[in-house]
Amino acid sequence: MKCNYCENTVVYSRKYSGENLCLDCFSKSIIRKTAKTISKYRMIRSGDMVGVAVSGGKDSLSLLHILKQISLNHNFTLRAITIDEGIPGYRDEALDLVRSFCSKIGVEHGVYSYKHLFGTTLKQSLEIRENEKISSCSICGILRRRAIDFGAKELGVDTVATGHNLDDFIQTFIINLLSGDTNKIGWMDPEPTNKTARRIKPFCEIYENEIAFYAFTNNIPFQSEECPHMSEGIRTEIRNFLNSLEKSHAGIKNNMYQSILKISSKLKEETGKKWKICSKCGTECTGDTCSVCNTLLSLGLGQP
Repeated sequence: MKCNYCENTVVYSRKYSGENLCLDCFSKSIIRKTAKTISKYRMIRSGDMVGVAVSGGKDSLSLLHILKQISLNHNFTLRAITIDEGIPGYRDEALDLVRSFCSKIGVEHGVYSYKHLFGTTLKQSLEIRENEKISSCSICGILRRRAIDFGAKELGVDTVATGHNLDDFIQTFIINLLSGDTNKIGWMDPEPTNKTARRIKPFCEIYENEIAFYAFTNNIPFQSEECPHMSEGIRTEIRNFLNSLEKSHAGIKNNMYQSILKISSKLKEETGKKWKICSKCGTECTGDTCSVCNTLLSLGLGQP
């Protein structure tokens, strides 16, 4: 079978659109879609220093790979930010992969550890809270966001790009829905906020399995080992559920994404999102005290 756009052999069939693509046309379609998303939501401004949060997984390394190509014809530069949570036997492989990949494509790279920034590793913080019903992802996510902000400030970054894809976006919506946190649903607009370091998600309209295929076919080395804590939360169950729906009803994830944007827009109008200054550390947040300071205080570690 021939590609819909050239004479080459098909390697990927995009069921939700009916497209049959060769290797080259598939990769170009992912790059075009990423660039289109960036343009549509005004994610990157002329002259920006973009810090890519690179964990060593397929999404973040693919994002760095694609943004590097886009940057060659646009006025922005790149830095890579990697966070070391202190998970024994897991993070070392990723750190080596990211260092090597950044060196290969010529991107400056900074590593920031929980231990250095907060005086604790994820493992140590979980031991402190071992008798409480709190997931490791909850603690890790809060500390990770602050660590990325620290790295962005140190590297002079204007905009922080993360590898969150369309599947992540939908999963987060369902998690917020199930937890009753409608305020967070109102903050899910892909357009960047006015925070000090703007956050963007250039992959927010691309399926996870397509990013994985892009990584494989472009020989992007990524960490094979999964985080040992990934199965503790409900996200994996939601991912499997959505994948089963997509398998039977091609395009249902795209439909859900569009619906979520409409719901988020309505809730955003009702609740708004006003930034305050944390009374303890001085960073921007939505309450009187930021989630990082609250987390560290609960761990008995004081403010960062």
